[in-house]
Amino acid sequence: MKRDYSRELDPDVRKKMKKNLVYVGIFSIVMMFAGFTSAYIVSMGDSFWLKYPLPNAFWLSTAIIVLSSIFIEVAIRNAKKNNQGNLKFFMALTFIAGLSFVYFQFKGYKQLTDFGAHAVNNHIIVTDGKYGDYFEIKMDGSFLEVNGNDYLINGKKLSDSQMLELQNFTAQFLKLERNKPYTVNNYGKKFILYYNSEPIGLINGKLRTAQGKELQYVDQMRLRDLSINIRDKRGDFFVRGEMGKDFHIYYKGKELEYKNRELHYEGRKLSKYLQIKAMETADTATSYLYIITFLHLLHIIITMIYMSKMTIASFSGRFSSSENLSLRLGAIFWHFLGLLWIYLLLFLLFIH
Repeated sequence: MKRDYSRELDPDVRKKMKKNLVYVGIFSIVMMFAGFTSAYIVSMGDSFWLKYPLPNAFWLSTAIIVLSSIFIEVAIRNAKKNNQGNLKFFMALTFIAGLSFVYFQFKGYKQLTDFGAHAVNNHIIVTDGKYGDYFEIKMDGSFLEVNGNDYLINGKKLSDSQMLELQNFTAQFLKLERNKPYTVNNYGKKFILYYNSEPIGLINGKLRTAQGKELQYVDQMRLRDLSINIRDKRGDFFVRGEMGKDFHIYYKGKELEYKNRELHYEGRKLSKYLQIKAMETADTATSYLYIITFLHLLHIIITMIYMSKMTIASFSGRFSSSENLSLRLGAIFWHFLGLLWIYLLLFLLFIH
């Protein structure tokens, strides 16, 4: 019969082994996040880098995880005093706070996507479907213009109602089916499309140039991409808002300026090569933001499974003044995740 030597270990040795396992886990996580934050800084290098404020939900989740650390400490003190009522209450509060942290983290991601900062397939500068590259739109007899992410008519930003009209018009080109005609409303009266500075006619549901040539499929795709940008209120930048106010673009650690739909570095327009590089540059900053915060969130979620067991155990009366090691070890790891989140938040605040 096989002997279970773990049962024969001295209780103090077993406690020390469990603590060491927790510290090894903490050390490995520290090294992993140190690698990611270092990679973030190195990647900034001579690349184009996007910076913007962190979501408000991230700050709320920070306050919540601090409170949760206080709650679990109070729970441990009550366990040491054999105060089972308070132990149950504060363990329940700790668990609820943990769930709230997860909720506000996902709410923060929702705020990021609403801002136009997505985890993947992001660029800083709009390339596909950029207004003016191939297509322009005449609205009420005047050409629309773009300044940053604003659509203008006669030098003035479109009102909400005008923008909605424009979105409704271009929404008709979102569903692109090859060799099938469009059904387009308000064409030729309120709105007219221009392709390479030539007006486009609509004949039998097909868009044709002034020479009567039907738009090629690739050009129809460009029109669809433009329609997507207008739907998302996107002009020259993927993120929403005004450059220099709501977000900033840096190159080699210095902030760029935006004039006449072009980026300027140290008062001079970027060279043609750098203009192209800026358009091709992916939004690495946002990708790192998602990776770093989501990895932390993943550790929180996994730890929440353990915390749920501790909460159930506290309601079962398993913890007392003499038996609370697993609760204390769980608290150590929970405090660590809280401190790690604060570090990551400060890192992103001052670097991102």
